[in-house]
Amino acid sequence: MAGLTPLLASIRHQAAALCTLQATADPHSPLSLPQPSHTQTFTASRSGPACHSRGEKMEMSESGGAQDLEEEIKAPGTSSREGERSGELSILSLGEPRPERLAQPGLVRHETLREMALRSKMSRLVEATSQLVQVEQTLLLPLLQQHPLPLYPKDSIEFRNICSHMALQREVQQFERDLHEAHQCLKTIIEKLIRSLAVFPSDSYIPVQSALRQILQNLLAM
Repeated sequence: MAGLTPLLASIRHQAAALCTLQATADPHSPLSLPQPSHTQTFTASRSGPACHSRGEKMEMSESGGAQDLEEEIKAPGTSSREGERSGELSILSLGEPRPERLAQPGLVRHETLREMALRSKMSRLVEATSQLVQVEQTLLLPLLQQHPLPLYPKDSIEFRNICSHMALQREVQQFERDLHEAHQCLKTIIEKLIRSLAVFPSDSYIPVQSALRQILQNLLAM
């Protein structure tokens, strides 16, 4: 069990990061993506449906003496502002019209290319994090019960902290920097796992490596 402790800790930190990311990607959450630009363009047709986050319950089966890992992770709260101060970027519910910002009555806001890029990158990060936690729980944990592997949760702690910092950003440039750092940090976590699995004495690591490579490919997809 002692050899599994670092992996269990890593999964907890990644699960906390995932919950924060889902709240940030949710257009109805107070932690939603910031508005990238003051310049607004409008169209008579409504933009695509808003993205909804998926609540997930992290579970760890009690196989091979591993402790149950079942956490209900709540999105970190943040106090809402009573109105926007002049000159600040407002929180944008992407895909939802903002009547007070419409240039003309009856027209709705059109999602900009920059917003689409932010949403796409955030979506890949959420999906990759979710898949990584699932692979670690279902494939890597049973494998490590048979063949202990030195793992350290340091990168997962950093990933969680970056996601928490990103969720509080209301200035788009800093948000984009944090989003890039989160991508790079998750990429590092996956790459280190892939390299570490190469020391296994049998081919039992191949399915896990394959799954991790697929997650990495999806994360980096343009």
